[in-house]
Amino acid sequence: MFEAVSAWGRWSPADRGAWNRVTEGHVRRATAAVRVGKVVPMALPWNTRSGPDNRKPALHHMTDLGDVESPEPATHKDFIAADYHGKGITHLDALSHVAYRGQLYDGRAAREAVGAAGARFGAVSELGPLVTRGVLLDLPAVLGVPWLEPGHAVRAGDVVAAEQALGVTIGEGDAVLLRSGHVRRRAELGAWDPGRASAGFHVDAVPLLAERGVALLGGDGDSDVRPSPVEGVHSPVHALAVAAMGVPLLDNLDLEALAAATAEAGRYEFLLVVAPLNIPGGTGSPVNPVAVL
Repeated sequence: MFEAVSAWGRWSPADRGAWNRVTEGHVRRATAAVRVGKVVPMALPWNTRSGPDNRKPALHHMTDLGDVESPEPATHKDFIAADYHGKGITHLDALSHVAYRGQLYDGRAAREAVGAAGARFGAVSELGPLVTRGVLLDLPAVLGVPWLEPGHAVRAGDVVAAEQALGVTIGEGDAVLLRSGHVRRRAELGAWDPGRASAGFHVDAVPLLAERGVALLGGDGDSDVRPSPVEGVHSPVHALAVAAMGVPLLDNLDLEALAAATAEAGRYEFLLVVAPLNIPGGTGSPVNPVAVL
């Protein structure tokens, strides 16, 4: 399957992978999805509390409480930091984040491309702001349930059925966001370890997404169903999307407000804006993606 969906050698610059699909024309057409001007943020709150889904809590503390500098005005300052590639922070995975069998996207040797100083290929700074048409696959809405239980696999047939039920079709250059209801389930039942059990895409959905020409993939989990359906590969969708297809990933989104807004509007497409931090050599970035309907 890796070979079947591989897009190695297809684009230049290779650092941007499938994001090369999104031209100025794509962006102009994406703005047509804006009809009422409703803005919906999708980031989780900055999570500083340890838990089964937040093994490495983010940091936030004050560095100035108005009594350090003079003369007036007094100022208040704070410090933030995060080991964000986990389950507790909404973030973007750049192409340097995932290697499969020692290789990054486009066949770059991971040990040569990523070192102690960061990534020399596929850094998040090469992606820049991401603006395109977004499509929400709201599977709980389609199935008439509050959420998908951890371990529920979304397969290729489910994607097609969701398109038909929601009246939307995934096209080239789109960002596809999968809502499993993870955030609602956590709010009502409490936290669990999504590294062991989470709803997400089954690998058999990936060839369909590759055929449609998606440029970005994300969800309220990290796109992979767990337990993994592929023996010996913990995150097969990560391997296929990032390392084979060159598709960046958005992990740990809060899609509850977007689900409500799209249901109210009766349409599941929108303008998506994602602005990662400009981190030279970064393998990703914390983000606050925004949908505009």
